[in-house]
Amino acid sequence: MSVSAAGLWHRRAVDADEIRRFWAEQARAHGESPSASWSDHRVIELEIEAIGSRLAAGERVLDVGCANGYSSARYAALGARVLGVDFVPEMIEHAEARRRALPQEVASRLEFAVGDIRSLELEDGSFDAVVSTRVVINLPSWEEQLQGLRECARVLRPGGLLLLSEATEQGWQRLNALRREWGLPDIPMPPHNLYLDQERVAEAVADVLDLEEISDFASSYYVATRFLKPLLAAAAGADVDVSDPGAELNRWAATLPPAGDYGTQKLFLLRRR
Repeated sequence: MSVSAAGLWHRRAVDADEIRRFWAEQARAHGESPSASWSDHRVIELEIEAIGSRLAAGERVLDVGCANGYSSARYAALGARVLGVDFVPEMIEHAEARRRALPQEVASRLEFAVGDIRSLELEDGSFDAVVSTRVVINLPSWEEQLQGLRECARVLRPGGLLLLSEATEQGWQRLNALRREWGLPDIPMPPHNLYLDQERVAEAVADVLDLEEISDFASSYYVATRFLKPLLAAAAGADVDVSDPGAELNRWAATLPPAGDYGTQKLFLLRRR
C-alpha cells in the first residue's frame, strides 16, 4: 500500500460527473433506505447517535450531503431545525417523500433542497451547527475537499460546531495494519472515495475552525466486523459476508462501547472561531 508524500492514496482519478452518476444510481436502487448512502446501516446508526448527542433542540442545523434525508429526519425528531441539502436531485426527491410522511411536528422542522457543498447558496453565519457525513470523501480532489470544508465553516455562526463524519487515512491504514498482522488482505479504498488525512484537515482550516476532538465512535465495530469476523470465518471455513449489517455478530458489535483507533469512519468536532 503506497501513500504519497502529500498523504493521499494513489487511486484512479474519478471526476465529479462519475461520482454524481454513482450516487444517482444509489438513490434509484435504494429509495428511502439508509443503504442509499451506505450499505452498512449499523455504522450509520452509530454515526447518528454520535452526532445527535451533540445537537441541541431548537438549533438551526445544516445537513450537507443529506442523501435521502434518513439522518436529517432523525435530527429533526430530536428537536433541531434542519435544512438538508444534496447535489443529487434523485436523493432530494426521496428526502421530500420521507418528509411528507413524517408527523407534522417533525416535518415542520425539516426542509430539503438541492445544493453543493463546494458552493452553498446560503448566508454567512446562518447555522448553529453543520453536519457533513461521508460527503467530503466523495469530492474528487483535495482542492475541492478544502473548498467544501471552507463553505461549511462560512455558513457557521461564530462558536458554531462543524460535525464532520468522514473516512480517514489514519483509521483505514491502522485497521489494515491490524489485518496484515494476521494474514488478512488490505481493505481497499472505494474508487469513488478520497479519504481524509486528519492532520492535513486540521491544519488547513486552523484559521477558521478549532479542532476540539476526533471521535473514534465506530472503532470497536470495525475491529469486530472487519478483523475478528473475517478471522472466525476463515477458521471455520464459513462462506459468509463479513460486512453484512444484518448478521447477528454485526448487530452485537454495534452495541459495543468504542475503544481503540481502528475505525475508518471518524467524527471531527470543529468549532467556528
